[in-house]
Amino acid sequence: MIRNSKLSTYQIKKIIQCFCLDIEANKGAILLKLNRNTINRWYGLFRQAIYLHQSGLKEKLLGNIEVDESYFGARRMRGFHGKLKRGRGTLKQPVFGIFERQGRVYTEIVPNCKKKTLQAVIQGKVSIDSVIYSDGWRGDNGLVDVGYSKHFRVLHGENEFARDGHCHINGIESFWSFTKRRLAKFNGVKTNFDLHLKESE
Repeated sequence: MIRNSKLSTYQIKKIIQCFCLDIEANKGAILLKLNRNTINRWYGLFRQAIYLHQSGLKEKLLGNIEVDESYFGARRMRGFHGKLKRGRGTLKQPVFGIFERQGRVYTEIVPNCKKKTLQAVIQGKVSIDSVIYSDGWRGDNGLVDVGYSKHFRVLHGENEFARDGHCHINGIESFWSFTKRRLAKFNGVKTNFDLHLKESE
């Protein structure tokens, strides 16, 4: 697209700069005096490239690993008229995250946070030699049974948030906070949530 674009190399570089600085498309359009649809189209291409790159990483995460789930959006189900619950049991979209300390983050949109679902993600993305830290959610039960012999929990339900200086999930929780603050800049993401999620990694 760059070769066939009517934009100059200078303009394309400026669009890339705005994207890297997380400047919203409407503000970027004003700054660069370009049509907002043009900025959105380029931003979409960048996000697709990031998504393909992140999704294509095959090497498993290794070392000290934090796992946790989070919930995004305020999506209502058709026919549901009650109040949305918060946290587990919510109608929001669940996302499972894996945080490699001193390394990468991996996120995956999941249909639920049941043990079978979360174990499948962990087994596909985390080396068996890793040390895994999680909270007390029952969906994280049974990791020892599938070969992850070093699984430690921090029990948030008992007001425990860190133990022995290294038993915590502060890294993945900080990532969730960063991602939600970032998405709030866009007044929530109604489309292409998966692309924005991978961009945040």
